[in-house]
Amino acid sequence: MQDSISDTLVDSFAGPLTEALADPGAGSNVMAFLLVAGLGLGMALIYVPLRLFLTMTERSRRLKLLQRIRRLREELAQPLQS
Repeated sequence: MQDSISDTLVDSFAGPLTEALADPGAGSNVMAFLLVAGLGLGMALIYVPLRLFLTMTERSRRLKLLQRIRRLREELAQPLQS
């Protein structure tokens, strides 16, 4: 009885990832996947905040430019005072 429980525990811990890492031929596929997934996650962690920052600064620059254009138009619409 005790042997069957320990065998069941060993079998449950020996999943596909453990088998793939133990076998170098099959493990390369798993390691390649983990490497690509890790690089993708790292790129996403860098890209998303950078994209948000650039978008916010672009909108602020655009708003300042539009406000400056509006002020210049208002100044041109006023008659010259001499």
